[in-house]
Amino acid sequence: MRKLTGSKSGKHKPQPQRATGLTGLLNTMRVQMQISETMDIRTREGLLSAAAGRVSKRMDTLLVPLELLCSISPVEFSDKRSYLRWQKRQIKVLEEGLLNHPAFGLKASEGMEVEFRALLVKIEEAEGLPSPAGSTQRAEALRALRRVAVELVGRPTRVDVSGEICHWADGYHLNVQLYEKLLCSVFDILDEGNLLEEAEGILELLKSTWRILGITQTVHDMCYTWVLFRQFVVTGESSLLQHATLQMKKIASDGERSAQERVYMKSLCCSVDSADGYQELTFLQSFLLPIKKWSDKKLRDYHLMPSEESNNVEGIVTAAMVARRLLADECDGTGVVRRSSTAKMAADAKQIEDYIISSINAAYERALGAANAKSVAEHEHPLRILAEDVKIIAERDATIFTPIFSRWNSQSIAISASLLHSLYGRELKPFLDGVSHFSEDVTSVLPAADILEQCLIELVYSVDEEDELNGCYKQGMSPYQIEAICAPMIMRWINNQVGKIIEWVERAIQQEKWDPLSSQLRHGASIVEIYRIIEETLDQFFNFNLPMRFPQLKGLLTGFDNALKLYSQNVVSQLVDKDILIPPAPILTRYKKDTAMNSFTRKKIADTGSIDESRCSHFNDLSTSKLCVRLNSLHYLLIQLSILEDNSRARWVQTRPRRSSIEEDLESISASSKPVDGFSTIFDGTNEAVNGAIMKICDFTGVKIIFWDMRQQFLYSLYKGSVSEARVETVIHDLDSVLGQLCDIIVHPLRDQVVIALLQASMDGFVRVLLDGGPSRVFSQEDSRMLDEDLQLLKDFFMAGGDGLPHGVVESSLAPVQQITNLYSLGTHTVIKNLMHASEQPVVGSDSTRYGKKSAKDADTLLRVLCHRSDREASKFLKKQYSLPKSAGYEDAPSKESPFSAFAGASSVSDLLKRTTSFHFPADGQRSFRLLKQKIQEATLEFKQGGW
Repeated sequence: MRKLTGSKSGKHKPQPQRATGLTGLLNTMRVQMQISETMDIRTREGLLSAAAGRVSKRMDTLLVPLELLCSISPVEFSDKRSYLRWQKRQIKVLEEGLLNHPAFGLKASEGMEVEFRALLVKIEEAEGLPSPAGSTQRAEALRALRRVAVELVGRPTRVDVSGEICHWADGYHLNVQLYEKLLCSVFDILDEGNLLEEAEGILELLKSTWRILGITQTVHDMCYTWVLFRQFVVTGESSLLQHATLQMKKIASDGERSAQERVYMKSLCCSVDSADGYQELTFLQSFLLPIKKWSDKKLRDYHLMPSEESNNVEGIVTAAMVARRLLADECDGTGVVRRSSTAKMAADAKQIEDYIISSINAAYERALGAANAKSVAEHEHPLRILAEDVKIIAERDATIFTPIFSRWNSQSIAISASLLHSLYGRELKPFLDGVSHFSEDVTSVLPAADILEQCLIELVYSVDEEDELNGCYKQGMSPYQIEAICAPMIMRWINNQVGKIIEWVERAIQQEKWDPLSSQLRHGASIVEIYRIIEETLDQFFNFNLPMRFPQLKGLLTGFDNALKLYSQNVVSQLVDKDILIPPAPILTRYKKDTAMNSFTRKKIADTGSIDESRCSHFNDLSTSKLCVRLNSLHYLLIQLSILEDNSRARWVQTRPRRSSIEEDLESISASSKPVDGFSTIFDGTNEAVNGAIMKICDFTGVKIIFWDMRQQFLYSLYKGSVSEARVETVIHDLDSVLGQLCDIIVHPLRDQVVIALLQASMDGFVRVLLDGGPSRVFSQEDSRMLDEDLQLLKDFFMAGGDGLPHGVVESSLAPVQQITNLYSLGTHTVIKNLMHASEQPVVGSDSTRYGKKSAKDADTLLRVLCHRSDREASKFLKKQYSLPKSAGYEDAPSKESPFSAFAGASSVSDLLKRTTSFHFPADGQRSFRLLKQKIQEATLEFKQGGW
């Protein structure tokens, strides 16, 4: 059948309105078979003329070609050439039907055959003779031809289904071809891929030709199946394939036919030329073998099917399976009806397995050749390219083909995946044997191979595991062992990378100037660079795309943790101990009103707390802004650490091994991925170290601002001479400037923490002035009100009207200081009484660096209050009980050479008890440790008795 162009476009030419009923069907068939209306009329008239002389005779025994030759004259054609073509066609039909394909040989009628052929030649020669000789010869030849033809068709050796003599073509070949031509009328000539709406009516009408052409139901089903399948092959229309497979399923097997029909079907045979010579075929075999051969060819390399034809796979497989079963019945010929059985299902499964193996091998060979060619063009390793192509084959197979094949073979996916695994493994093994370290080829091939293996394993495990065959395919898959090969190389790479990162940390710290990157990015450049290196390393780790275990990732993250801890330690190690910034406590003296003693007669305080010039320069380099940048950098470290942890967890979840070995089941694989929870503790060391470093730098910043940067305003000037002349307003003014600079640089999350440290340092400084202010600081009971006012000013300053620190934080810091200021409001007698009571308690060392933490009930604190009390009673007590020198005899002005030269001497009662020469007593006032301890106890006893 010729294929009309544009038949798939869906555009149909408008058709004239058709008549209904039998006339309409006949007219439709005429149009479909492309018979002109003139020829149709001429044929009808010829058949009616032939039938007029056959009254009471069967019309199905009519020799149509012969009757048409006799009934239709040349004058009925428009030209002689058309008539000769028509006449030759009728003669050929007679020759084909009566001579060329007889059911039984013509040896007994060879003279009749010779005569028949001679008469056909005379009829053709008569057209070339002049009239009337030509007409006479034609008429005589036709009469003789009728006689010979009737004898040929009347041979009683032909077996008919009905048991009668068949009076038409002796062989079935012409009949079948004629019937096929009639069946083709069911296709729309304007769109050969579609059936006519009248197809069912046409098929019903064609049943009237069955007796003439020797057609049975089986012959019809086979012929119609063939016509539909052939039309599908020509047009590619899926609906035709569906019709063909449905029609093929209607074909009765040998066991389902009657005995008479089996004999008749066996009589319909033919021979074909094959590689082994001529092969005898039955009627069904002559149709089914081409269908099966075409289907087998498609299915043995079904991967060649384009995507648009993939929806035909099910129909082609069905056609192949039905054809195979029918052919098996034909070969058996026992007449026993075959039912579904285990053997039949096994045969179907084996056939599907053969298709899969054949197609997979063919597709793999093509992929292998393409990978080698592509490798040369793109300079990539062929095994990587091959792995990607094989993965595409496997996924396409699992998505499109194997779900269809699974109807006949439930292990289709496992067969396909295990075969691809074996084929690629054969190519991969020599490469794996030579792997010892990471290289460009290794990092290219191994990830692709691992991804392929994981894909194939998932496909195999997707099949029902209760099937025994599935276990065979699983056991037959020999793992590539990529994980075992990569594990030592990955650990070596991790150790090498961690070493490089630590080197980078040390280099970055050395080069860091602690200047902010910008007004928005207020951290240092070093931490940004370190995280860049860490992120690049993490990307490289995951971009390997190799099978890994959590301990390997944990080893890398632990290396990051160590590097970041080293960074935080180096940030803090560049600082100094904040205690160095706090000057030593000055000598304790008792109040004595300054008289005419001049500077030449006053004693200088020994310079026991001097700091060398290089250290002073280092202190000055640790400016507030640079300290804030350190804090910002550590805060940035913590933020990025959280991001690093989340990113590592997310990427590990995506890339963690889904299957540790082919032998493990899905449950054990799921359990092997539980170490993801270990992320929560990996960076605990860094978090602890960084938070500790932030706290330490904050404390250092507060102490440095108060005890170093503002030492002149706070330690040397506050309350010097008298409280009223050196109030805290000046200190607050300078403190406000420093606090403004600090808040401009520090990031918001750390602001309160730094300000709290500054608040605590301020309280320490304030208490330092109250308790260790030196000989120049004296306080009266009346000064307590101004001290409370100044303390309130500091409180208001740090609270900043609700914009500063929380009220509770400030209150808790000021509470101990408030208790100390309250001591100055007490009478001297009360303070002395409290001192004596406290002296009875065990002497415990106090923290001399945290003045804000001193207790108002401590003997050390009470003694210092008395030393700074501008009161004769206090001076008398201190002289008699402790032999302290007079304040008027000492000068505590700071020296230019050393900022701490004004401060030296004992700082606590505990020091007094530990050292016999802690105070600068006169020579005759020196006492040993035992005598001093005894003197304090005696003083306590005398005080209790009411006299001192």
